Amino acid sequence: MIRFISIRQLAVIETLDLSLESGLTVLTGETGAGKSVLVEGIGLLLGGRASADMVRTGATTAIVQAIIATPEGTDVIVRREVSSEGRSRAFIDDVLVTAATMRERVSGWVDLHGQHEHQTLQLPETHLDLLDRVAGLTTTRATVGRAYAAWVAARDALAATQMDARERAARIELLSFQASEIDKVQPLEDEDEQLAAVRQVLANADRLQRLGQEAYDALYENEHAALQSLALVWKRLDDLAQVDASVQPYAAIRDGVKAQLDDLAFFLRQYVTSRDASPERLQEVEDRLAQLERLKRKYGPSLSEVRARQQTLADQLAALQQPEGQLSALQAAAEEAAAAFRTQARRLSLERQHAASPFTARLRAELADLSMPHADVSFRFQEATGEGEWTAAGIDRVELLLSANPGETPRPLARVASGGELSRVMLAVKVLDAPDVAGRTLIFDEVDAGIGGRVADSVGARLRALSAHAQVLCVTHLPQVAAYADAHIHISKRVAAGRTLTSAAPLQGDLRVEELARMMAGDTSAPMLDGARALLAAKAEGAAASRSPGRRSDESESPRGESEATAKGESESAGRQDGRKGRGRGSKVSG
Repeated sequence: MIRFISIRQLAVIETLDLSLESGLTVLTGETGAGKSVLVEGIGLLLGGRASADMVRTGATTAIVQAIIATPEGTDVIVRREVSSEGRSRAFIDDVLVTAATMRERVSGWVDLHGQHEHQTLQLPETHLDLLDRVAGLTTTRATVGRAYAAWVAARDALAATQMDARERAARIELLSFQASEIDKVQPLEDEDEQLAAVRQVLANADRLQRLGQEAYDALYENEHAALQSLALVWKRLDDLAQVDASVQPYAAIRDGVKAQLDDLAFFLRQYVTSRDASPERLQEVEDRLAQLERLKRKYGPSLSEVRARQQTLADQLAALQQPEGQLSALQAAAEEAAAAFRTQARRLSLERQHAASPFTARLRAELADLSMPHADVSFRFQEATGEGEWTAAGIDRVELLLSANPGETPRPLARVASGGELSRVMLAVKVLDAPDVAGRTLIFDEVDAGIGGRVADSVGARLRALSAHAQVLCVTHLPQVAAYADAHIHISKRVAAGRTLTSAAPLQGDLRVEELARMMAGDTSAPMLDGARALLAAKAEGAAASRSPGRRSDESESPRGESEATAKGESESAGRQDGRKGRGRGSKVSG
């Protein structure tokens, strides 16, 4: 869980420090106050894309850092720095790492649901990834991906030998030119990030040399250097130890401390004398970085992709330069690779179909908790009809179907789901998709978009129940959701000296009541304050029940409400269209 987060010079946030606890924490405030900027900052710690636009006007660097308590009981400090030129650096426990490494590490502890992420549910291509993750099929899918890559390589090698002489020569010339561009530079893994760190040291060489020299002088060289002064300390300790035995343990550590300080003095002397502060070395680094940047612009955008492109070019050239006599061997290899892929892909397809029913059953149960008691969900499977439709994910096209109302046939989410229903389906999916790890942090940025009334209350209850075994942070504009929180943080902005400043303040007691009243009706009149107090009291009474795992909310038995009425017209219209089109050849529905 995130215990503390600190943000400096990020968009409208100049300085913001927040201590966070377990349970459900809501962040509220007016639109544009900076709530989503805070979430965006956390996104940087998850390896999100950095850009110069994120840095506050007039600042040189934006910094986001957090203390994360891991499930293993240790604290990890993560930090991301973004310069006004758009460059970024990532650190874990003050060790420089790549953004990809940060994403891999931090995503194991923190899961972020962005403000518009529920819209991705309307894209059928995301549904296959969702099913594979929740069903635990990522390992099998990786095997299929390797089989697909082997087939693509064999297919391309065969295609290369089937070109005519003129086409092959032109292709070899182009690939040779591209390969030579990369080969001349010979980029190394993570070289750009390492050189960026070296450049920073070289650019500050004079200062580093001065600081090192001052430390060395203070420790060893000056008239009153620390090592010389300590000689008197050790002498006095020896005298004391001869009289008082309680001093002996401190006198005994003299040799160890002296050895450590001698090592430090030696290091500082070497550090000062070995600093290469020459402008020539800095220019070498700058020139090398410029070469790498040119390659990344042409073959990147990352250096790892440049290196992958280098290998691909070499493989393609080798295939093009194969003797004509190897055509039959290459053809056999391509057929064998295709057969191996089909075998692995069909095995994965069967596992997906077996996993679909348990997944949709769990999803229906979650939706019942979110005031969609009659929701029916299922997966529609379509198998690729030819090699042109094969992908690294296999031979399946999968789409999640929804029926929000009784008697309606499940249809594609994009056609029948209202905005509020999409928000709830996404929340339910996130609950299922989140790893079952104690202490994990789940962040929702306006997951309650497009809903209100009793539905909002059920969403708040589900978030509260979820917070029993995970830290939950939620940006919300709904008082029904905010009233369920264990902690309430108000994000506000003000203008000072012509600049916008965003701040965050925990709310308790009357301040929290006033904020809920403002969220309910935009004012803090006596009736609204009484209403806010009543809302808080009602949620406090049901707190224990709302945290119980597997609890079905009262709304699951309520009459037909927003989830049903909103999409009714859409469902009927889409149903008429789907009825004419049909499911198509090879389609299956599971769940």
